Amino acid sequence: MVYPNALHKLIEVFRRFPGIGPKMAQRLAFYLLDRSRDEVVAIARAMVEAKDKLTYCETCGSLAEADKCSYCNDPKRDHSTVCIVQEPRDVLVLERTGQYRGIYHVLHGALSPLDGIGPEELRLDQLIQRINEEKINEAIIATNPNVEGDATAGYLAKQLNPLPVKVTRIAFGLPVGGDIEYADELTLSRAINGRREM
Repeated sequence: MVYPNALHKLIEVFRRFPGIGPKMAQRLAFYLLDRSRDEVVAIARAMVEAKDKLTYCETCGSLAEADKCSYCNDPKRDHSTVCIVQEPRDVLVLERTGQYRGIYHVLHGALSPLDGIGPEELRLDQLIQRINEEKINEAIIATNPNVEGDATAGYLAKQLNPLPVKVTRIAFGLPVGGDIEYADELTLSRAINGRREM
């Protein structure tokens, strides 16, 4: 089917999004075309504003609108416990459970030699520095329960065990091969509460 050039470009933009196939890209494009111009402009502005204003916390690597995120700046949080996650979106998912009140450390990935991601590409040096400097008593490893996440968890445990910190891994209430991002709050709550020492 031949679409007008502008529509074709819009569909191709949506196809670049992760998890969006040709049919969903087409649906999204037609959804935007059915909205008023003001609605489309508001969506575009929100996207540009998020890109312009959001950055990564200089301490933990989570999303922030300033040098430090709200979790690192919150004195009511337990700063002696750090939860190590792969991506910033994992922080938001864990926060929805209401079960965890410590601080975070975002790796921005997982070990994957086939994709060229080794320990140097992750924020491991910053994590070790934080554990040594911030009097952290427990490091909870909350990487995804898949091959890359398990390899990262094993590597982290080896690196952290010599340090004066208790190293735990969230319990496997999560399905193997799944991502934390897609787990429901109850499953994540059980995983956090059932974590084990590594």
